Amino acid sequence: MSTEEGAEQTPVPAAALLRVITRHTSPEEVAAIVAVLSALGGGEPAPKPPRSEWAHPARAARTSLVRSLPHGRGAWRSSGLPR
Repeated sequence: MSTEEGAEQTPVPAAALLRVITRHTSPEEVAAIVAVLSALGGGEPAPKPPRSEWAHPARAARTSLVRSLPHGRGAWRSSGLPR
């Protein structure tokens, strides 16, 4: 292990997040734009609204119809008869 000074390296971003197009932009203007953009973003995402019971996937299962029909011998015949 070497103990050289300056061995620590700062991480470099992979791609530029901001690109200045005009040539006559002062460092103060760039700093102001960066301050405004950083104040606007970076917050937590909005929470998802609760899912409606009408849209719940369990509603697609036909359990109530299956449970109300009789089981066993003659069940198919009694399922077509009036109740």
